[in-house]
Amino acid sequence: MASVSVTPPVSCHYRHNQPPPTYSTKRSHNSIPPPKAPLPFSTAQTQKPTNSLQLQQPFLQHITNLCESGNLPEALAFLQNDSQNVSVSAPERKDAIGVLLQVCGRHKDIEIGRKVHHMILELTQFRNDFVLNTRLITMYSLCGSPLDSRSVFDGLERNNLFMWNALVSAYARNELYHDAVKTFVGLVSETEFQPDSFTLPCVIKACSGLLDVGLGREVHGMAVKMALVSDVFVGNALVGMYGKCGFLEDAVRVFEKMPERNLVSWNSMIRGFSENGLCIESYGLLREILVVGLLPDDATVVTLLPVCAAEGDIDMGIAIHALVVKLGLSEELMVSNALMDMYAKCGYLSDAVFLFGKNNNRNVVTWNSMIGGFSREGDVSGTFDLLRRMQMEEDENVKVNEVTILNVLPACLEEDELVSLKEIHGYSFKHGFHDDELVANAFVSAYTKCGSLHYAQHVFFGIEKKTVSSFNALIGRLAQNGDPRMALDFYFEMKDSGLDPDCFSIGSLFLACAHLKLLRYGKQIHACVLRNGLERDSFIAISLISLYIHCGKIFSACELFYRMEGKSLVCWNTMLSGYSQLGLPDEALHLFREMISDGVRPYEIAITSVFEACSQLSALRLGKELHCFALKANLVDDMFVECSVLDMYAKSGCMEQAQTVFDNLKDKDLALWNVVIAGYGIGNANKVLELFEEMQRLGLKPDGFTFIGILMACNHVGMVSVGLKYLNEMQGLYRIEPKLEHYACAVDMLG
Repeated sequence: MASVSVTPPVSCHYRHNQPPPTYSTKRSHNSIPPPKAPLPFSTAQTQKPTNSLQLQQPFLQHITNLCESGNLPEALAFLQNDSQNVSVSAPERKDAIGVLLQVCGRHKDIEIGRKVHHMILELTQFRNDFVLNTRLITMYSLCGSPLDSRSVFDGLERNNLFMWNALVSAYARNELYHDAVKTFVGLVSETEFQPDSFTLPCVIKACSGLLDVGLGREVHGMAVKMALVSDVFVGNALVGMYGKCGFLEDAVRVFEKMPERNLVSWNSMIRGFSENGLCIESYGLLREILVVGLLPDDATVVTLLPVCAAEGDIDMGIAIHALVVKLGLSEELMVSNALMDMYAKCGYLSDAVFLFGKNNNRNVVTWNSMIGGFSREGDVSGTFDLLRRMQMEEDENVKVNEVTILNVLPACLEEDELVSLKEIHGYSFKHGFHDDELVANAFVSAYTKCGSLHYAQHVFFGIEKKTVSSFNALIGRLAQNGDPRMALDFYFEMKDSGLDPDCFSIGSLFLACAHLKLLRYGKQIHACVLRNGLERDSFIAISLISLYIHCGKIFSACELFYRMEGKSLVCWNTMLSGYSQLGLPDEALHLFREMISDGVRPYEIAITSVFEACSQLSALRLGKELHCFALKANLVDDMFVECSVLDMYAKSGCMEQAQTVFDNLKDKDLALWNVVIAGYGIGNANKVLELFEEMQRLGLKPDGFTFIGILMACNHVGMVSVGLKYLNEMQGLYRIEPKLEHYACAVDMLG
């Protein structure tokens, strides 16, 4: 088997911020070479292996046929029928029982399995049989009952290595990792058996589940001493363990030294890279799989597609989709679900809907992915329509679960969705989903988003065992768009309850201090952050920058910004908005140029801040260039960008261009009308009044900003009586209470 060139870094434990390992490749990461092996175009990649037992006996053959057809009750009845089994030899009967136990495990039919177990206990010659009892241990573990596996193991007078292995595997399979390790220690310390190439992968899996890389290294050392490290199954387990624990350098080293690699080896390495956010390296491994002549399977694909989804890499996602079609994997449910989820998360919801419509074998994951896609897009009606359809089609494979609820809740963002949110909450409570910590926390967050602090607190206080996440759900929302002072109160309550705040808690605390302009207290927390080495956390750093901006300390914000490594888009946006808010347009434009030079693609928030800077400087030429940039980047469909473009032209005195932009807008909300009215307010009162009348004909109700524009227009051309008329109508006809700005305009008119 050809090996590949992998250059490990100094360290790959990502807590220490070392550079990631690179996977050498000369190809573009979006190109996938054709596989060396011929591609099958059937829905199955390879033919299923035939049963290893070449069955000649009619009795055993009949049992096997019944098992393969899924008719386990009849197989059991046939096995128990003494009149038909008189001539059956003990070895033949033993083989038949073994076949039935295997299929019970595969079908997770524990009821039939228990009956077979009872039958074994009644047949004295099989009661202590190693093979059948090993099969029993495995059957119970596959059915999700490791306690029964342990009961079988403890009920035997003697055990062999196969039974120890089966028990370690049972615990690891059912995620009882501590029990798996404890059993392994018992095997090594209490028996004379030597762990083999089946034992070690099971205990390595347990180390992986516990994220205990220290114990994993000890098992690795044992494998080296026992000359088992070259075994492909042991190697695969080690690669997977090191990758999951974040030690990719060790994973790469084990992978490169493996004398034999199978597809599982490559998949384990891909999973390690993908779980640690190294998408380019993951893609490189996919290309190498094809180069060495292997064919990716469904496990390869479902590992890579979430990487595309997380990175928003639709080009690579489409390339993998094409490969899936060539490999004949399209009909695999896991693959279909992963493709649908990738398209939805990359913003290609119509493609996800197309795949959803083609899928006739939907399970709960299918529905949850589709509901999540609509919810993330903010399509409330589409989200709830899918939920209702899912409930109508409920069966054993499709049942609303906790993940469904978690996917629906992000759609409930506005006060208008409060009724729907309460309905979901009632449904969740009725079906017992509310006991799940994640679901309860999500409801707290959803109620605060919908502006219902009362219900959010009601849910919060109903959580029996509150965790840091429970407090964060409330503190975070209160700090960002609720009641920052109450956020501080809950923060102190969390500390008083003995819980240690995490990075999100501290970041939320900074946001609360920012809104309340509590600079002194914010600095005290900043000092605590520095002492504990938390300043590198992205959320904390951005929250700190926001604190200093809100408190007018732009130099402190700049210092923090330029000390940050690997600045995210949110970080750039925060700093740009800060410059604009504090009336520093030159600095905002300079930072925007830096952002472009660093290869960071600006989105709506950044563009809006820069348009605001152009407005403050009346920089019409630069504003026009930025408008062209926004058009090419398809950013002008955003309401805030549209409003900022219009405002820039209006404040630059270019009302002809502003009117053109306004006329080309499809959906004009009140904010856009107010901007264009304010723009004409400097010298063209007749146009302002004309726009005001047109706005009312379209059914839009004016607000206080609308009347500021009207009063300013009347003031500029000396239309005192008209201005006073609108001031009176504002209060009497439109029920809008005049503010200081309105009276200031009136005084200016009269003066």
